[in-house]
Amino acid sequence: MKKIFLYILAGSLGFSACKKDDEVETYKEPEDIAVQNSYDDQAIKKFMNDNYLDAQGNIKAFSTTDTSDDNEKKLSDLPYETLSSGTIYIMRVGAQPSATEEKTIGDKDILTVMMRANALLAANTDGNVSFVSTLAITNTINGNGLPLVDPMYYYVKQSVLDAATTDATKQRSYYEIEGFQEAIRKFKAFNNLPSGNPYNLQGVILVPSRAAFARDPHFPYNTSYSLRNYSFVFNFQVYGRADRPAGQ
Repeated sequence: MKKIFLYILAGSLGFSACKKDDEVETYKEPEDIAVQNSYDDQAIKKFMNDNYLDAQGNIKAFSTTDTSDDNEKKLSDLPYETLSSGTIYIMRVGAQPSATEEKTIGDKDILTVMMRANALLAANTDGNVSFVSTLAITNTINGNGLPLVDPMYYYVKQSVLDAATTDATKQRSYYEIEGFQEAIRKFKAFNNLPSGNPYNLQGVILVPSRAAFARDPHFPYNTSYSLRNYSFVFNFQVYGRADRPAGQ
């Protein structure tokens, strides 16, 4: 009986040791926000090296087993611009509206966008900096296939601010993503494409957390998780824009 007990004890100790070895360390927020900013920039560059755009402009990860994407260009090899905020945007060649149909995007426009948007958390794991967590924010491409109209992360209506009950929720910065606003205005909108029109995504916007919500209070959007320290990746086509009515 004593031997059986010792075998069970030894087995349980061995299991406990293995469990601790296999546990993944959870994300720890750097005390210095400059460290998080550095993680964001490094993770974005790694993301750009690990992904490409398919024939419709969707972001795709390179496969380690399928050779069909071997000749695709990495996002980092495509022409891109980096804004002062650290936000990077890529305009996809051949996917922009023609000069006769393009519309300039204004500061308060009502946008209609076909979009996939994700929030990603950058961290350092054993010296390797990369995105370690992804949260889906918007996906009209794989969802109902209809464009999103008037996203709050571009412009929040005045009625929303007026109805807010706390100091934080009365601020535009609680809803709007500065880096997205700044970069999307570099693109042109199409002249109100029909909502059922097949998409051909115009490009990519990569927003580091410092140009999003950083560590400030924020609207949760479509997730129950905090977006604190999260960067954002937008893959989109602007189907149209419209003037915003006075008072909105």
